[in-house]
Amino acid sequence: MSVLKPWLWLPPALAHKLSPTLLKSLNWMVAVPPPVWRPFTWRGLEFPNRVGIAGGVDKDVENVRAWWNLGAGFVEVGTITPLSQNGNTPPVLARDTEHEALWNRLGFPSRGLVRARQRLLDLKRPFPTPLFANIGKNASSPLSHAHEDYIELCRELAGLVDGFVINISSPNTQGLRELLKPDRLSGFLKPILDSLPEQHAPMLLKLSPDLDDEELERALITSYEMGIDGWVLTNTSLGAREGLNFPVEGGGVSGRPLAEPSKIMLQKALRILGPQRNGKLVISVGGVMDGDDIIERLSLGADLVQVYTALVFAGPWFFRKVGRAQRNKEGGRSRLGEVVPCL
Repeated sequence: MSVLKPWLWLPPALAHKLSPTLLKSLNWMVAVPPPVWRPFTWRGLEFPNRVGIAGGVDKDVENVRAWWNLGAGFVEVGTITPLSQNGNTPPVLARDTEHEALWNRLGFPSRGLVRARQRLLDLKRPFPTPLFANIGKNASSPLSHAHEDYIELCRELAGLVDGFVINISSPNTQGLRELLKPDRLSGFLKPILDSLPEQHAPMLLKLSPDLDDEELERALITSYEMGIDGWVLTNTSLGAREGLNFPVEGGGVSGRPLAEPSKIMLQKALRILGPQRNGKLVISVGGVMDGDDIIERLSLGADLVQVYTALVFAGPWFFRKVGRAQRNKEGGRSRLGEVVPCL
């Protein structure tokens, strides 16, 4: 039976604008534990299942409770910037339903650190799953001082989240990806990592799918040696547009067309890191559209998997549907006999 998806009838920019408001009602429903399948523990953090939301889904920490109630095994909020900013001017979103693809050039729209911090303070503890903050620089901050934005964010959000994702891989903030270049990465990361207290939340680095082999190897080795705790592979791509009616230049593509590049980068990264990666975390994201894709990424060696575009095309009940299917395969039908609403 096909599922009605009225949000796909709306222009993508309008659907994007309305979705946080529609999700707010789920923030206040009775807490429903996330489905448990293939639970995972890393550095004392307990993940009931291996799939969570990627950065960019809940930019302003508006619907964390909703994502927990919807069954996410972990949540990443942001990108949070120090100061409030509007992001880029329209057009900033496009959708290709036939190819299950999105294009965006949002550019870190954010209500800013103060608003995000207060919302994190308002969350009831203990959290049902780990919570990460994706952090980025303001568009107005020069690259030479970009590290200062990240230091401020880490300092002000310390103790409020379980880890940080350093985002210098978005294609939508001018010049940002320059910080991933081999000649700039260490100079950018060092002051951030040096500013952290001895006991601090894990620090992850989000990488671009558009790095060439040498850039990927240098980025991984440099960040590994400097003490980064893991990586998120990957952000959106400036490529992956063949056959899609998206702008030729600018913005990033996500969804099904990103699946193969993201898988290839995951495999390359794991080969570079080797079998003994010393407890470093690897999260795979990009073109993960269903349960089979999740299992494939885990089988390739990812510890965790994230989704974004899948929520647009499959709906917010994605996590419970995947959880039910996985538990059924594992013989745990009783826990996942819940009714999955269809919006």
